[in-house]
Amino acid sequence: MIKIIKNRKFFLPISGLLVTASIIALFVWGLNFGIDFKGGSLLEVDFGPEFRPTITEVQSSLAEAGLMNTTVQPTEDSYIIRFKESDENIHFAALDSLKTLAESKEVDTFKELRFDSVGPSIGKELKSKSFNASIIALIMIIVYISFSFRKVSLPVASWKYGIASIIALSHDVVITLGIFSFLGHFYGTEVNTPFIAAILTILGYSINDTIVVFDRIRDNLPKSKDNFSDTVDRSLNQTLRRSINTSFTTILALVAVYFFGGDSIKDFALALIIGIGFGTFSSIFVASPVLVIWDNLSRSRRKAELK
Repeated sequence: MIKIIKNRKFFLPISGLLVTASIIALFVWGLNFGIDFKGGSLLEVDFGPEFRPTITEVQSSLAEAGLMNTTVQPTEDSYIIRFKESDENIHFAALDSLKTLAESKEVDTFKELRFDSVGPSIGKELKSKSFNASIIALIMIIVYISFSFRKVSLPVASWKYGIASIIALSHDVVITLGIFSFLGHFYGTEVNTPFIAAILTILGYSINDTIVVFDRIRDNLPKSKDNFSDTVDRSLNQTLRRSINTSFTTILALVAVYFFGGDSIKDFALALIIGIGFGTFSSIFVASPVLVIWDNLSRSRRKAELK
C-alpha cells in the first residue's frame, strides 16, 4: 500500500508552490482577455494555397483601411486577425484592403471564413456572468457534499468534506489560471468564453474524482478498526488506479483534440488537459490529506483543552 497520507509533507508543499506561483503570475501579468470580454472583432481569412503573405504585409494592408493596432495570427490554412474596433464599416474596409492585397499577387481565392464582433458593454457583462457562474457552482458544490455526507459525523464533520473539496477545486482552477496567465503574457494566448466553459468543466470533473475518494472513505469508516489517517490511506489506495486510469484516458482524447482539432478549440482543450491533470493530483494528494490535517488539529485542540 502506498503511504500517501504519511508522505503528505512532500506532496502538499508542491501544491503550495504551484498555487503561490500561479497567484503571483495572476497579480503580475493577469489574464489576456480576448474580444469576448474586452470587446472588439475577430476576422479569419484565407488567401488560398498559392499565396501566404507575411504578418507585416497583412498589417500594412489593414493600416491602409485605418486599422493600426491589429494582431495577426497565422494558422495552417488561414489568418486570424484581431482588432479593437467593432464597427461594420471597419469590417468591410478590412476585407477590401485584404482582397486588394490578394489581387496584387494575382490571387483570386481570397475568402472570409468568419467574423465575430463584441461590444465593450457586452464584454463586461460576459465577464461578470462568468464570475457569478463560477461562484454559484462552488457554493452548490459545498451544499451538495455537505448534504451527501451528512451522516458522516465522526471524526470529521460533513461540512468539512465540502470545504476540503473546495480547497482541491481552488487548487486546480488557480493553477490552470496561472498557466494561462503565463501563456497569455509570453505567447499571447487569450481567455474567451470557451475557456470559462473549460473552467466549469474542470470543476465538475475534479469534484467527481474527489467525491469518489470521499465516498470510499465514508464506506470504510464504520467497519474500519484503523485510525482515521490509516482509513483514509487505505481508501485512497483502493481508488487510486481508477482515478488515474479514468483521467489518463480522458487526457488522451483531449490531446488528440488539441493536436488534430480546429484552432478555435485548442485553448479549450489545453485548459481541460491542465485542469483534469491537476484535478486528479488534488483529489488524491490534496483533498484527503486536508481532511487528515483537519482531524489532527481538532484532536490536538481537544487534548490541549483537557489539560
